[in-house]
Amino acid sequence: MRQKSAGLRTHSLVGLGAALFVLVSTYGFSDVLDQDHVVLDPSRVAAQIVSGIGFIGGGLIFVRRDSVRGLTTAAGVWVTAAVGTAAGAGLAILATATTAAYFLIAYVYPALALRLPRSRWASQSLRLTYLDGRGILRDALALCTAAGFAVADLAVHHLGDRDDAVAVQLELRGPGSLSGLASELGALDGVLAVGGEDLTGAPD
Repeated sequence: MRQKSAGLRTHSLVGLGAALFVLVSTYGFSDVLDQDHVVLDPSRVAAQIVSGIGFIGGGLIFVRRDSVRGLTTAAGVWVTAAVGTAAGAGLAILATATTAAYFLIAYVYPALALRLPRSRWASQSLRLTYLDGRGILRDALALCTAAGFAVADLAVHHLGDRDDAVAVQLELRGPGSLSGLASELGALDGVLAVGGEDLTGAPD
């Protein structure tokens, strides 16, 4: 509801991967343990995979100021390792079911998340296009603060088709009215456009 970086999909994937690793450790090596004079614990292989794959997942997470990216991807890599472990242990049905659950979480949960009630403290994106060199960004940030928002992240891009125009992506948090703020920003002299579209167009 608060649109945190570790959201619905990340939590679900971590729980799914953890459950599969436990099931693999419990049922994936029964054929080895049932043999006579076996004193080793083959489930430790799965334990080493759990800790080892964390290094790869950690490398996929990027932090920029208060913004965190890559958590869901890292969780997806962790689930992939669990699926591979299950397949290698001969638990094909379990691996297939987990793969189906992964696609359910990855593609159905975003639509579900859009229907959840949104916290007033959730981050919101605002795109502002303005003429450069007029101090508009300073005035825009002042209006954001006055409207009850805190600027969590800011990215400035120069437009390729115009040398005098700049587009800035603001990530705002707070209980203020985004539509009211957009109206005030649009009234500033030199502002060309105000909208909520992400500059990069990349999914969260």
